[in-house]
Amino acid sequence: MKRNIMVFIVILLMALVSYASAEQQTGLAKRTLASVKEEVASTDYKDVRIKKLPVSIQCWTFRKFTFYETLEKAKELGVKYLQPYPGQALGKDVPGVRFDHNLDDALIKQIRDRLDEYGMALVSYGVVGFENTEESMKKVFDFARKMGIRTIVTEPNFEDASLLEKLVKKYNINIAIHNHPQPSTYYNPEKVLEYVAGLDERIGCCADTGHWMRSGINPVEALRLLKGRIKDVHLKDLNEFGTREAYDVPFGSGKANIHDILAELTLQDFRGFLAVEHENPKEVDNPSPSIKKGIEYIQSITYYQDYEEILGWSWGRYTKHGWNHYGPGYFMLDEKTGILKGQGGMGLLWYSRREYSDFILDLEYRCEDEYTNSGIFLRVPDLPTSDDYIYHSFEIQINDSGKGIHKTAAVYDAEAPRLDAFKKSGEWNHMKITFKGKQIKVEVNGELVLDWEAEPRGKVKDFAAEGYVGLQNHDSRSPIYFRNIFIKELK
Repeated sequence: MKRNIMVFIVILLMALVSYASAEQQTGLAKRTLASVKEEVASTDYKDVRIKKLPVSIQCWTFRKFTFYETLEKAKELGVKYLQPYPGQALGKDVPGVRFDHNLDDALIKQIRDRLDEYGMALVSYGVVGFENTEESMKKVFDFARKMGIRTIVTEPNFEDASLLEKLVKKYNINIAIHNHPQPSTYYNPEKVLEYVAGLDERIGCCADTGHWMRSGINPVEALRLLKGRIKDVHLKDLNEFGTREAYDVPFGSGKANIHDILAELTLQDFRGFLAVEHENPKEVDNPSPSIKKGIEYIQSITYYQDYEEILGWSWGRYTKHGWNHYGPGYFMLDEKTGILKGQGGMGLLWYSRREYSDFILDLEYRCEDEYTNSGIFLRVPDLPTSDDYIYHSFEIQINDSGKGIHKTAAVYDAEAPRLDAFKKSGEWNHMKITFKGKQIKVEVNGELVLDWEAEPRGKVKDFAAEGYVGLQNHDSRSPIYFRNIFIKELK
């Protein structure tokens, strides 16, 4: 009897989970451009610290050249990732051969060898079409696997995606549905959302910002609508909005609002590639100058351009690889959001991959309540094996209820902050710590609150010229939270 009850409970729980998932997907599909318009309008994009998004070249940009010539063009631009398309001439030394998924193994090896020679990789492929048969799809998926391609860009001509979903699961390769302008089936992101709702999360959208503009659709609103389903981006900026004849211009000089596009992708924690696709017919013989100018614009508005993200992300999740913990307690990591939560007694989570001398440490933190107590350690001189590190490295304090040299943004036990710039408990704060030579500067939410020439003081007996950085956990009652942890070495 007990066994039957347990089986019934398990079946009931599975049904509830399935129902909740279906309800969530139904709600997703019901979202419209109109429903996200107000969300976008109320978002303050100017204050978003734009993350560094990897750039690739959509090879259609160099359609007047061979694929092998495109490698040289990409190298000159400093880009090492490519999105090839089916149909480009492969190379002058292989006349009559076109790049596509029908290439034999000998040519595939030749391409891989040439990519290795240039230090480049293929990250996606398309726009490619196939029929709704396993034979047609398998040929493309097998090719992608051989080439190390993670995303296939397509515009399905069939409604039943069950076979497509089966192969996505089998190969663990993304499908990104591209949007050509009207009258394409998928010109409207609502149609894409309707198509992918309920399917495996690896089936999503290839967001072509230029084609959305030609169809009169605001790219930022379209991106917000497709949040969580964006697998690839064809990044374009056009001279006009809402005109089919509009042409590509360097990023930042057109009507696309590239800043807000990248800010929206940052808010979504987008982890795909920005595929640069420049289609201006007047520049087809030499698009490189416009591309170079556009990439320079992207770099100029990227807050984290020269930073390293030290709370890593790989294979669709955040990870603590490269971090070690000393002492009581621990940090819980939400692998989906990248949020660390301190638990247990007072210990130290330290980044063990390398030591730093002069650097900027940039992160966000949140206090559970006013009694949250934590800190950020700078230049820990040796591998922590005892509590001795607290006497040989500086701690930037987090303790809103503390006083003077024990208050948030103080150098603990040594130097008090000039003013309070932290937000009330429960809100995220941005902290930027610069340690150069003996000078320590701390900024909280854009305010310089401490600028001090370090010297042994308080508990600190001496400090090293280089060392590790670490995060302190204190207790479970009033935990500390950290996210978006970046560091930039100063030379």
